[in-house]
Amino acid sequence: MNPFFLLIFLFPRTSQPVAAAPVAGSRTDAGGLNRDNFPVGFTFGTAASAYQVEGMALKDGRGPSIWDEFIKIPGEIKNNATAAVTVDEYHRYKVDIDIMKNMNFDAYRFSISWSRIFPNGSGKVNWKGVAYYNRLIDYMLQQGITPFANLYHYDLPEALEKSYNGLLSRNVVKDYADYAEFCFKTFGDRVKNWFTFNEPRVVAALGYDNGIFAPGRCTGCTAGGNSTTEPYIVAHNLILSHAAAVKRYRDKYHVSQKGRIGILLDFVWYEPLTNSTDDEAAAQRARDFHIGWFLHPIIYGEYPKSVQDIVKERLPTFTAEEISIVKGSVDYLGVNQYTSYYMFDPHLPTQTSTGYQTDWNVGFAYERDGVPIGPRANSDWLYIVPWGMYKAVTYVKENYQNPTIILSENGMDDPGNVSLTVGVHDATRLNYYKSYISELKRAIDDGATVIGYFAWSLLDNFEWKLGYTSRFGIVYVDFKTLKRYPKMSAYWFKDVLQKKK
Repeated sequence: MNPFFLLIFLFPRTSQPVAAAPVAGSRTDAGGLNRDNFPVGFTFGTAASAYQVEGMALKDGRGPSIWDEFIKIPGEIKNNATAAVTVDEYHRYKVDIDIMKNMNFDAYRFSISWSRIFPNGSGKVNWKGVAYYNRLIDYMLQQGITPFANLYHYDLPEALEKSYNGLLSRNVVKDYADYAEFCFKTFGDRVKNWFTFNEPRVVAALGYDNGIFAPGRCTGCTAGGNSTTEPYIVAHNLILSHAAAVKRYRDKYHVSQKGRIGILLDFVWYEPLTNSTDDEAAAQRARDFHIGWFLHPIIYGEYPKSVQDIVKERLPTFTAEEISIVKGSVDYLGVNQYTSYYMFDPHLPTQTSTGYQTDWNVGFAYERDGVPIGPRANSDWLYIVPWGMYKAVTYVKENYQNPTIILSENGMDDPGNVSLTVGVHDATRLNYYKSYISELKRAIDDGATVIGYFAWSLLDNFEWKLGYTSRFGIVYVDFKTLKRYPKMSAYWFKDVLQKKK
């Protein structure tokens, strides 16, 4: 896999008892962590996305998304896997919520499939899809699990892609806001925590700069595209869609529903390879093009100066009216944090841009003086670097007015072919969580306003390009029987999150 993958990334029909895991004892070393270490009311949860866990991809009235089209292309997904069934949470949601409850989690960050609600992206409602999310939300609340609903996780309705080129068109802003408003109106009496988009940077970069995610557009891609302009157009439309949805919520639903709404942004920590001025500047460019691309407009009403200076006329601009809607359009910020890299200035001569990634003009390094930045997980992009968690959260605190943060994704993967017996003894994952959450606590102790943490993910599931060759879950899923087996890391969370009686 290309080492730049993350950088333009980059993770029966009735309820059944969860299978007992072959783990020798459920007690684990909590590493000195417990609920009392965190602020009062701090939320611990797990996270997932509709496309990765639900299954029933084209059933019960759901329309196709751009990913349903993308996976049809031979060779795009490892072993040509699909999400037609994945882990079948559509039917097994009670089992999964029961596991969350048993492991002492407080909340579930799930996503709503736009095309399960509006098969054509707008217009006719699929009431079977609405009924599913009502069942899911109601059972969560019944079991004491707080719903955190994300409205978009990579899965644009294919109908909108065909109708007006999807996210490349300003038309998507109204259609998305209408969809979001339907969800506020329909589920907002019970859902008090909303997110508009998950990792919009990934959507724009991987979908339109190198074409390795749906809809597979780039300069030279079979689907067409222009890597020098389209990522920036898509990002702009995503920001405007986010802001439009937030405005609808604040104008029409906040007073009666009293909920919160934000956005989920991925953030790799970029550490300068040396303390040279050039490497420091390269690391800062990387941060600006990564999280700053979206967070800077939302907090300050404009793109980062470095992005403006480099991208120039290829970068869309906000009108005064748009700035008034975009600026301040989060009640809280979700930060997805997994890994860190060293950055250096490659000292290349000025060149004509070939795309979003080359605009950064940086070099990536994974070791310093022969010492790796950290051990690597199964995914090529995922190095285990706990101190990067502290630096990423602290950076957001110090550069973006100390926003209220939810650490909304964090985790690591094992190979997909690992056996059940080996898979449930996930000591590396357990230690990953222990070390990263300890660093998160350190950032909180130093003043970061963090109110929640969500592990990615509850279940092993469909991992986008990697299909079923990657396991991020704290619960092992037998992909043939779909039985669930909690891993040692799940029992670790159970111990850490135990509430005093």
